[in-house]
Amino acid sequence: MGKDKFKRFQENLTFTNLIQPEFDDIFRKDHELKGEWGAKFFKNNNPIVLELGCGRGEYTVNLAEKFPDKNFIGIDIKGARMWRGAKTATENSMFNVGFLRTRIEFISSFFAKDEVSEIWITFPDPQLKKDRVKKRLTSPEFLSLYSGFLEPNGYINLKTDSQHLHEYTKANIELNKLPLAESCNDIYGTGYADDVLSIRTRYEGLFLADGFTITYLKFHLEGKTSFESPEFAPDEDL
Repeated sequence: MGKDKFKRFQENLTFTNLIQPEFDDIFRKDHELKGEWGAKFFKNNNPIVLELGCGRGEYTVNLAEKFPDKNFIGIDIKGARMWRGAKTATENSMFNVGFLRTRIEFISSFFAKDEVSEIWITFPDPQLKKDRVKKRLTSPEFLSLYSGFLEPNGYINLKTDSQHLHEYTKANIELNKLPLAESCNDIYGTGYADDVLSIRTRYEGLFLADGFTITYLKFHLEGKTSFESPEFAPDEDL
């Protein structure tokens, strides 16, 4: 481990806005904050919004700045990356921001029924290989997990540079007859991006510099808990 990464891991231990549970604390059991994020962590009753795969936490922090009447939690497994978001929020005394270091597969251990009002999925790994489709954060498997804690009319937002993931998710939405609120396959080229969609992470800047277009979907699960998988061929060439 490099010196910088080690330093970040050590500093992460000092941040009160960063939760890093041990595996044994959540495997097949609930974390102590499940159902209690408002009361015990944020100490208010404001809506809770998640960013899944938050990386450096740029989107989480920027959303929290724009919406001080909501609470935001960035979730990722990469502690060295989340250090940046946790440090920024700490330095700026942002009390409506939290970070959770865990795998998304374990997310049901952390949030209770209807505890979350909205989900953002920003530039996830599109998992293009045939044997990785179930790992996509908009797959039926993950949608079922989200249904356990997302409000019935709570929105899921997907912002991605992957046209394949965009189209796969649309196929998933259509097959399962989920309400689609917004859809755009080029938010900047069409002028669709508002001040929220125009928030740019470091990686988004790199994608744009490489000529990728950025897409967006907004939908909700309408209270459904199980979902069919679309017949959508993986991109075998990638």
